[in-house]
Amino acid sequence: MRNHAQQAVEWLAAAAIDPRACKREWRSDTGTAVLAAGRFWDVLSVPEELGLFALDVLLRSPRHQPGPTLADFTSHRLGFFLPPDPRTRWVGDGVRYAGQGAWIAVPAPQRATGALRWLVPPDGSGTLHTPAAVEVALQQATGILATLLNPASPRGPDAQTSATEARSRTYYLRRLDPADTGWRPG
Repeated sequence: MRNHAQQAVEWLAAAAIDPRACKREWRSDTGTAVLAAGRFWDVLSVPEELGLFALDVLLRSPRHQPGPTLADFTSHRLGFFLPPDPRTRWVGDGVRYAGQGAWIAVPAPQRATGALRWLVPPDGSGTLHTPAAVEVALQQATGILATLLNPASPRGPDAQTSATEARSRTYYLRRLDPADTGWRPG
């Protein structure tokens, strides 16, 4: 029986045009492969600050098994791997959604260091984040950031930060599902 690390490599490499070349690239442990989104997973990419708080919310939830989460510390972004869904749209400040027809750079599943690395590596079983759980976590993270960045808050920054600056660093995010009649409840 294969171990989890090998299963994760096989699962991710299956999204490559040439899985063998992809695995060769990863053997160096610094290699990165470009993989197609939309077949096995989509990726919701959000600003790093928002994503880290949202990931913390997800990891603390006893009802949620976290899916793969990729950090790009050069671009200051976090990517949550979600089930492929060509109909759902995510909208919000700094939100990027990679689905069918998009490509993303992915390091080896075991990579835990470097500018591009896994915060939650794939487990090889195909476990992905649940869109509803990610949406709720991002909304909670937005609330946390708004509190931390509010100059009037006792936990907020010092008086040097203006209210305008604090508002500009908060995020708005919603998932629009065509099956619904409007915005998802927040």
